[in-house]
Amino acid sequence: MDLIKRFLGYTAVDTQSDENSQTVPSTAKQMNLARQLKAELEGMGLEEVFMDDMGYVYASLPANTDKKIPTIGFISHMDTSPSMSGKDVKPRIVKNYDGGDIILNKEQNIVLSPSLFPELLAHKGEDLIVTDGTTLLGADDKAGIAEIITAVEYLQQHPEIKHGKVRVGFNPDEEIGMGAAHFDVKRFGCEFGYTVDGGEVGEMEYENFNAAKAVFKIQGLEVHPGYAKGKMVNASLLAAELIQMFPASETPGTTEGYEGFYHLVGLSGEVDHASAVFIIRDHDRTKFEARKEFAKSVADKMNAKYGAGTVVAEVSDQYYNMKEQIDKVPFVVDIACDAMKLAGVNPVKVPIRGGTDGAQLSFKGLPCPNLFAGGMNFHGRYEWVPVQSMEKAMMTVVRIIELVAQRSW
Repeated sequence: MDLIKRFLGYTAVDTQSDENSQTVPSTAKQMNLARQLKAELEGMGLEEVFMDDMGYVYASLPANTDKKIPTIGFISHMDTSPSMSGKDVKPRIVKNYDGGDIILNKEQNIVLSPSLFPELLAHKGEDLIVTDGTTLLGADDKAGIAEIITAVEYLQQHPEIKHGKVRVGFNPDEEIGMGAAHFDVKRFGCEFGYTVDGGEVGEMEYENFNAAKAVFKIQGLEVHPGYAKGKMVNASLLAAELIQMFPASETPGTTEGYEGFYHLVGLSGEVDHASAVFIIRDHDRTKFEARKEFAKSVADKMNAKYGAGTVVAEVSDQYYNMKEQIDKVPFVVDIACDAMKLAGVNPVKVPIRGGTDGAQLSFKGLPCPNLFAGGMNFHGRYEWVPVQSMEKAMMTVVRIIELVAQRSW
């Protein structure tokens, strides 16, 4: 099957995850794509095709050589972001992009413009897949799924390329941070792997944020406002005061590269009670631990001022920087970079200002850097992906598998 036809078929399936759900997967509709992928992999003649009751899909391409070669794996996620609808996606291909504005939706005056997204100009002359401006596209990470499966199909069609056993795995709920939570690393049975979930062509990611979540629960005291003097404690006002204690220069909007931040992601309140939710991020583990302690100190200062128990801080770790694990097996990065060059791609090592399933998998015993899938502007109506970037990602997967087989182990 054609790579792009396969991708467009996946975008037709609504797989939006739900961060407020308590089920696995978080939305039942993700199972629709899981079942579709299972059937497709079986139809391709792959071995060990398995789907569990949570929507995790695994399969194997058997080795075509007797040489002892490590089993490697490739992983992508099926869900799309809760940030915007992934239902009734209407993609179209802009052939030979000319570098100008792309009208996504004339009726709603939605325009994808290089004046706002200058990275478009780097893809002038290429074929861009865009949305109609009313939904996201789903290249994150259905592009990755299509690239992995098409790479496996390519190897089936080219038996002259010798390779070891290759495993593929597709999971739900990455967008809500739970993609790796139930990923069966033991069943997957790989010595190392790669997620195909990155952005711009050439990106090679093996450093990500250490991540934590801080929930502040604030208890106020509500009395009739006419008789409140000396009695009322307005929890919402305390929440505002608490927020102001965090450094304004250390937010997502004021930082870049390796710089960490505090990000207010949730706020609710009444007079009687309020809550504020922050996520805490830093690449450096020592600075990360210091940020968590700072968050706790904010609660301590509020309690010192307003009384014990006024603010309760719950700080919990979410994931860690995979670099700690990848540094133990640097060859996985070297192989990927060499494969990109063979695929006509200039590798660019960039830190992830976020997380990836690969980070959690690396700490579960599966070293797992992240490869580019080609998509841009994830999670919104302006998402797009160049056809040529997807083709290069697919061939990068092929070349990794080929290089692993050629290497002496």
